[in-house]
Amino acid sequence: MDTTKMHEPNKTIFPPLPLEEWEQTKDTLHLYFQVIGKIRLKLMPRRNHWWNVTLYVTSRGLGTGPIPYESYTFEIDFNFINHQLQIQTSTGASEHIPLQDGLSVSSFYTQVMKSLEVLGIQANILAKPFDTKSTIPFAQDDTHTSYNPEQVNRYWRVLVAVDQAMKEFSGRFYGKTCPVHLYWHHMDLTVTRFSGKKVPVRPEASIVEKEAYSHEVVSLGFWAGDDKVRFPAFYAYTYPSPDGLDQEPLKPDVATWVDSNGSPMAILNYEEMRQLENPRQALLDFLESSYQAGAKLAGWPVQELEVKPLTEL
Repeated sequence: MDTTKMHEPNKTIFPPLPLEEWEQTKDTLHLYFQVIGKIRLKLMPRRNHWWNVTLYVTSRGLGTGPIPYESYTFEIDFNFINHQLQIQTSTGASEHIPLQDGLSVSSFYTQVMKSLEVLGIQANILAKPFDTKSTIPFAQDDTHTSYNPEQVNRYWRVLVAVDQAMKEFSGRFYGKTCPVHLYWHHMDLTVTRFSGKKVPVRPEASIVEKEAYSHEVVSLGFWAGDDKVRFPAFYAYTYPSPDGLDQEPLKPDVATWVDSNGSPMAILNYEEMRQLENPRQALLDFLESSYQAGAKLAGWPVQELEVKPLTEL
């Protein structure tokens, strides 16, 4: 066993993630995610609220989980330790693509589709970005080529820590809850709780919004920053947004309410959180206080939905 790779108990689990430092790599990685996400969208059986299209944090990166295809399954995994894209099937066949600086989105897309073809898998996707600042079709994108292994690995280590906290938070709720998963269109890791109440869908809503917001939710997530928010942050919102939401208390004290398209959104700056004495507990407090704020004002049966800690087995 290689003990040099063993966990260090006192090592910081929330490393710094300044957006400006890795933005070019982030933009390229985001488009890689979209290529793989669209393959899952194309071939995975439909699930409510787009749960069939997401990616999951793994012990080595991010992955699709098993995707059914004909009489077998396959899965696609980003390995952010060895920096490979791995496509593996239940038949034992596999393909690997090195992830390295200079790998354009065009080359990545071409190699992925070729690897699928070698494995006998057909996935005719809409091969262009969805809702990103890039509009270049994947096969033509020689602009996005940045891949810094250390920066990507650091981003993934942040996701591992956040994924763990979100899963603990998720287990405290008896109601319908989505898996902790990453939506590749905005590159945010999320967990959403549902009251069970259906809500009217806005006629002008997009096809994505109509499926995502068919029911009352409190949604919580993490994203690494973008053109509008220039820092990594956690967020939480309630839909529909109840009156007075932005007057509810949040934890920790550095969390705040901001306006997001006319509705309150709770924000916790990642950098400010990681500087606190117990950042993991601060994150759990943010998730819980944001949920409590929305659920109570919206009239959810909060006590009935709360999972009590086990005292004995």
